[in-house]
Amino acid sequence: MPRAVRGRILRALAEALPVFFSARLFAVVAVPLAAAALGWLFIGWWAWEPLADWLAGFSLFGEDRSGGLGHRATQFGAALLAVALLMLAAAVTALVAIAVLAMPVIVELVATRDFATLARRRGGSFAGSAANAVVTVAIYVLLWLVALFLLLVPPLYVAATLLLNAWLNQRLFRYDALALHADRAEMREVVRQARSRMFLLGLLLAPLSLVPLVNLVAPLYAGIAFTYLCLSELTALRASARQ
Repeated sequence: MPRAVRGRILRALAEALPVFFSARLFAVVAVPLAAAALGWLFIGWWAWEPLADWLAGFSLFGEDRSGGLGHRATQFGAALLAVALLMLAAAVTALVAIAVLAMPVIVELVATRDFATLARRRGGSFAGSAANAVVTVAIYVLLWLVALFLLLVPPLYVAATLLLNAWLNQRLFRYDALALHADRAEMREVVRQARSRMFLLGLLLAPLSLVPLVNLVAPLYAGIAFTYLCLSELTALRASARQ
């Protein structure tokens, strides 16, 4: 990885930390995130066993009620899949909520703190943000369901999950990070020029999405980091256009 690319990504991660722990951001998003965490803990406690039993009925080997080894393996596999599905639902809920509802606050905080002179050309909209979130999550869920077949080879499944989460992070947050400051042409150009850097940032953040409970707040940190990276890229784009 070139030093300049590595520097931009690490700088975005470092600059995101003070904003992540700021009192203003905490006041805005703490209650919704806490409510989401408690809500999904309750849903997981209530739905895990029925979901696991339901999934066990769809075993590739048929439902084995004999109580033997095959039955126990089916039940264990169904239980793991139920946990994975509930974790996915919780993570996706947190991602969409932060992308659509919290990102305007995040962008305002970051811009006020470090990009006060960056002109606001408002190339995005709330409708565009919502549409981006719906399309992105729909594609992600479909790809994740396909990736479930890799559970037969766990290392491949983990690798596929990290790559999918990296794609999800950059695809979901880049629109909202640029929507206030970039016009539509600039949004396209920033994405074109910085696509690899955005993906690498998403890949560095992806492991956080695999940790229960942490995955409910990790999107908040990811949103801040992507805002720093995207606004830095936009600043560089405008500077090069003036030369």
